[in-house]
Amino acid sequence: MRSIIILFAIVGVFLTNAQERKIKRANEDFKDFAYMDAIASYEELVGEGLSDEDIYKKLGNSNYVNARYKEASNWYAKLIDLKDVEIDPEYYYRYAQSLKSIGEYGASDKWMRTFKSLRSDDQRALQFLTKSDYLERIKANSGKHTVKNLTINSSASDFAPSFYGASLVFSTARDTGITAQHIHEWNDRRFLNLHTATIEADGELTDPKRFTKNLNTKTHESSSVFTKDGNTLYFTRNNSKSGKFARDDEGISRLKIFRSDFVDGAWQDAVELPFNGAMYSVAHPALSADEKFLFFSSDMPGSLGASDLFKVAIQENGGYGTPENLGTLVNTEARESFPFVDGETLYFSSDGHPGLGGLDVFAVKIDDSSEEIINLAEPINSQQDDFSYVVNDSKGYFASNRPGGVGSDDIYSFIQNEPLSFECNKELLGLVRNKENGAILPNALVNVLNEEGTVVAKTVSGTTGEFNLTISCTDAELTAIGSKTDFDEDRKNFRINQLSGALELLLQPNTIIAKGSSTVPDIALPIIYFDFDKDAIRADARVELEKVLAYMNQYPSVTISIKSHTDSRANQVYNNDLAERRAKSTRDYLIQNGIAAERLLTNSYGELQLTNNCADGQNCSKGEHQLNRRSEFSVVKK
Repeated sequence: MRSIIILFAIVGVFLTNAQERKIKRANEDFKDFAYMDAIASYEELVGEGLSDEDIYKKLGNSNYVNARYKEASNWYAKLIDLKDVEIDPEYYYRYAQSLKSIGEYGASDKWMRTFKSLRSDDQRALQFLTKSDYLERIKANSGKHTVKNLTINSSASDFAPSFYGASLVFSTARDTGITAQHIHEWNDRRFLNLHTATIEADGELTDPKRFTKNLNTKTHESSSVFTKDGNTLYFTRNNSKSGKFARDDEGISRLKIFRSDFVDGAWQDAVELPFNGAMYSVAHPALSADEKFLFFSSDMPGSLGASDLFKVAIQENGGYGTPENLGTLVNTEARESFPFVDGETLYFSSDGHPGLGGLDVFAVKIDDSSEEIINLAEPINSQQDDFSYVVNDSKGYFASNRPGGVGSDDIYSFIQNEPLSFECNKELLGLVRNKENGAILPNALVNVLNEEGTVVAKTVSGTTGEFNLTISCTDAELTAIGSKTDFDEDRKNFRINQLSGALELLLQPNTIIAKGSSTVPDIALPIIYFDFDKDAIRADARVELEKVLAYMNQYPSVTISIKSHTDSRANQVYNNDLAERRAKSTRDYLIQNGIAAERLLTNSYGELQLTNNCADGQNCSKGEHQLNRRSEFSVVKK
């Protein structure tokens, strides 16, 4: 018996040592981005009965980055099912994305809600919150394209099309050799090279061949863009050394953008762009319509997510400006990549914005933060990865790894049958009530201001106290201001894309002091303020003047005095003139809005009636000086 026990102990030690060696090898493969080898080793360990948080994470991630979403969802589910394990919220997001990519939208939304509860300030969580009806939106936007798979596709990966005269240049892993040095361990596939094909009238591609031997190396070359004259090429290449695939000190082969010029009938040696980095990737170049800016994807410092979109100015002397992040309208904490510019529209791929699964293609108007991101919907987008979209006069190409293709990634042609609609408006419903007793308040003025204080919409509450406004879609914070004579105003901050239900404004009755037998209330009229050395009526002042207008319209016997002032800066003569101009612009505004001129008196005091101690020679802040640049109102006749 003792010998049997010893034998089992020896076998147990042997199995443990063997398992430890497998774990070490699998971890080394994962660290070296040899994901397919890592997957095989980790699955073998699981088959031997090993259930481990780290293994589930790495199996999920290895499959996720290779767009094997069904397998990824399986391993993320096992990870989340582990007891007494604190899960990083990022895994909930990846699990939700993987479920979406296999068509399980209900389950995906469930885990997105979990992710949102853990990371409420994450852009992806906010996108989900404000666009919870994303499937309905996508459905409504579907059917605007006719899509066709192309005969040019190979059993390898074909993607990243770009226009080059009457040809299309694309990236492919076809016929680049089968020896080990030409196989990339990330996905167990051959290295990518640039190829070209002729564009036929029906969109088909023919006569595929290597683009140029001068630029194709034993690394990945992909995602290219050409200037309109065809003499300059920007493209993506893995980090290389002596023309061969190379890694940095962390074992990562970074992506970089290179430039090549066509001189004397040949493409010259590629030159790295100066904003490439040793510790981050720069990839997927695209040119603005005027070719003054280069757009690209990167995880350089200042990135919000796994990869962000940037733009950089191309200077007349051939240099480049400082890269600028395109901001949170476009970028999320996930992947934004493969930009393409057509006129004023920027197209890109993302798995951070609400979509059908994997990478989806989106569009947005360049330099217009008031517009929302548009999902190009089906049939451009699918449950899998859809990316590298290019278009020219309603015809174009994109790549996808959707089912039914020839290879791992295929190039598809498309015809755009309907234009994209970027207009987006939302309805703001609200109710104005008396805060003291809950009674409805008709004829209350409602103004909506943006973050700059500009009035973007206004109305008056109806007989039932309700109001209805149309607001342009925006994720920015807005302010609704309800006001009515005899009541103090109420302000509510809100975001139109996050608002659910009606917005209620509660106005508190103010204290009314009757004068003799007059039925006209004696109320405190507002003060309006001016910018330094200006007499123009500001946006916030217009809101306050609406209250003066409402009071004077309700009590047509009233005459008011306008008293205008300046701060102490500049001399008294100048300030007296400035105060007169402020009084005039205030009076003119009220006249232009229906108040009779004889009901308005004006007085100007320059810097003689300061509200604080900010006289000449005093060291005051801008805010303290602001309090003196004003117009005040008082009732002089009832």
